[in-house]
Amino acid sequence: MSRPKSRRELYSEATRAALLDTAAAMFAERGFARTSLDDIAVATQVTRGAVYHHFESKQAVFEAVFDRLEQDMMARVSAAAAGQPDPWQAGMAALESFLDLCCEDRYGRLCWLEGPIALGWDRWMDYEKKYAFALIDAFLAAARDAGMLAPLPASVTSQLVFHLLGGVGRTISEAAEEDRKAARDGCAVTIRAMLNGLRA
Repeated sequence: MSRPKSRRELYSEATRAALLDTAAAMFAERGFARTSLDDIAVATQVTRGAVYHHFESKQAVFEAVFDRLEQDMMARVSAAAAGQPDPWQAGMAALESFLDLCCEDRYGRLCWLEGPIALGWDRWMDYEKKYAFALIDAFLAAARDAGMLAPLPASVTSQLVFHLLGGVGRTISEAAEEDRKAARDGCAVTIRAMLNGLRA
């Protein structure tokens, strides 16, 4: 049986969570380059030293924010897919959830626009492969096992769908806020038509 957490541990966890909440809001509003650790500390009402207690750099703060957003994406997309009558419909429900997420300021801007800048291309792609690619590959494998996909090379199919969805994410995220819903709906119609070409 694990021991109960001390008051200091609980305070430390709460401080870290507050820092990430504040940082996510500021990165989404100002962008990575125009947000400093001092800005985050002041807005969270903690000292700069408290920030460095949890994170060694601004990039480390962003990486923690980014990782949390990706985990939330996985949970929300998986929840949307759960209970669907077959793997294809599960994938389509997951797609709709993903498109909705791309319309949100935090996920859309931080994951698709700020991520490559803040983390560097290679590190950003590592995250996308860990989360997005793994999820796409799993959905396609389930549809393939159910006999719902055409006999195409599995690894190539997953890679191309992964990059296709990346393009969708950027297209929606780059749209002006007033145009984002239209961009999302246009992407939904187009990508569904493209994915239907994979069906058996």
